[in-house]
Amino acid sequence: MDAQSRGRADDIDPADQWVLNPHTGNYELRLDQSAGESPAAARTTTAEDSGRRTESPDGPRREVPAQRSRRSAQKDGRGPEASAAGGAGRRKRKAPKARRKKALMWTGGVTAFVVVAAGVGAYVLYERFNGNISTIDIGDAGNNDVLSDGPMNILIIGTDKRTGKGNEGYGDKGSEGHADTNILFHVSEDRTNATALSIPRDLMTDIPDCETVQPDGSTKTIPGTPRVRFNVSLGQEGRNPGCTMQTVEAITGIKPDHFMMVDFNAVKELTTAVGGVKVCMAKPINDPKSHLELPQGESTVAGEDALALLRTRHSFGNESDLDRIKVQQQFLGSMIREMKSSDTLTDPTKLFKLADAATNALTVDKGIGSAKKLMTLAQEIGKVDTKNITFVTLPVIDNPAETVKATVVPHPTQAEPLFAMMRSDTSLTEVKQKEKAAKSKQAALLKGPKAAPADVRVDVLNGGEIAGAAGATVTWLQNQQGVLKSTNKANAPEKIKKTTLEYAPNQADQARALAEMMGLPAAAMKQGTADAEGLEAMVLTLGADFKGAGIPITGPAKISDDVERASADKAVCAK
Repeated sequence: MDAQSRGRADDIDPADQWVLNPHTGNYELRLDQSAGESPAAARTTTAEDSGRRTESPDGPRREVPAQRSRRSAQKDGRGPEASAAGGAGRRKRKAPKARRKKALMWTGGVTAFVVVAAGVGAYVLYERFNGNISTIDIGDAGNNDVLSDGPMNILIIGTDKRTGKGNEGYGDKGSEGHADTNILFHVSEDRTNATALSIPRDLMTDIPDCETVQPDGSTKTIPGTPRVRFNVSLGQEGRNPGCTMQTVEAITGIKPDHFMMVDFNAVKELTTAVGGVKVCMAKPINDPKSHLELPQGESTVAGEDALALLRTRHSFGNESDLDRIKVQQQFLGSMIREMKSSDTLTDPTKLFKLADAATNALTVDKGIGSAKKLMTLAQEIGKVDTKNITFVTLPVIDNPAETVKATVVPHPTQAEPLFAMMRSDTSLTEVKQKEKAAKSKQAALLKGPKAAPADVRVDVLNGGEIAGAAGATVTWLQNQQGVLKSTNKANAPEKIKKTTLEYAPNQADQARALAEMMGLPAAAMKQGTADAEGLEAMVLTLGADFKGAGIPITGPAKISDDVERASADKAVCAK
């Protein structure tokens, strides 16, 4: 029995309008509101509808929603809203706030592309979206699991490749596309907050060797290049997004799990599909190079205007790429707010159009290379409130090796603390609360007696990224800490993201002593249920968060106040 039969005709979840037709095996949109009717059985009697029916072995059925809305709009001039309602005979009901809020919980994310994927929600079950998505095999560069128990890191890449009609004048002619716009989107383990780290394309860095999967399934290692711009980590010398992901990891110490890549055409299609994005200018804009013209104050941009806004660098600040990044962050924050505050997610026809554009626009890794997997990812991202999504740019200084300043390098004191906060999953929006909680947990962890170093017995395994880390740690423990009963057990069975210390209840005093020596966070401590017997040792497994013997694993509690940041829930006028 559905909502109609229970007398709640106005309390319909939009997702419930997509139902499985048992006769055809397809998901179909139930636009009529009659109780108890299946999509195949529900009918209208207008001549227009009868002209659009197709036949199946089990009887007549409706065409798919996309065909219906497009054809009716062309035939009688009605817009998508009228088409979704099914004509004048059917009045479109507005979802009450409670249901609208439920629908909006499908949304969230760092960029418009992630937000659109989140907005798709249950509707991506519709089979056609699977065929829209393009994938690239990046081998071991990412994570084949859609979800992990810990934080998630997604690399958003905007390329300058000349794809799509009308984009011939953008980017470099003949280029395979550079990593032009780059955002590392970190979602916290508890899904309460996210940090969107913009990486400047003109950042000078070392690009590591990267293994790429060729079309025939073979692998080819692309040699690394020292001291070049970050943006050549993609497209040049045969590098794919996996190479960009590995470059990000080399810079930040954070391994991206997945990537999402879009080009010029995607920006135009997505902003058009969403109905435009509201932006605010602190002054009138008239840029002859990007052909962007906007008045002072608030405007709505879509298509070519949206792309021009995201690419212009001569209308804001000191005309640098860093100022353009600020405008891009403001734009993306505005699009997130637009998606969460509008009725888009309660309009099935508009949502279908938006989902179609989003899946067509995305190129992703195989780990999330289906509509169902994207939906799963989007549901997780959608749990983050916009007020807890923080945009921040990698702190940089002018490249000291250049006389004419054209590139940048990481800030010597501000960059690493920011990376460490992200590695330790510390929210930039809840720093004080996280700091207080971390200190409280650490104090509770270290409370109680501690064994003497000579009495600490531990086996060390390397599950991180640094070769020889277990041996180096044992040497440090023995020579500098006096832990003579430490043993190098070489590599762990598998890689892990976070360091763990497993110990028995009767080894708690040893665990507290070792945690204090190594700066282990409370989350690293894993106490078992059975006491250790005889000479049994604790097990320390070093993870990707381990940066070297003697370097505390816990991240700093705060970053410099000089590091600019912005929240996705606040509108800012571009200067």
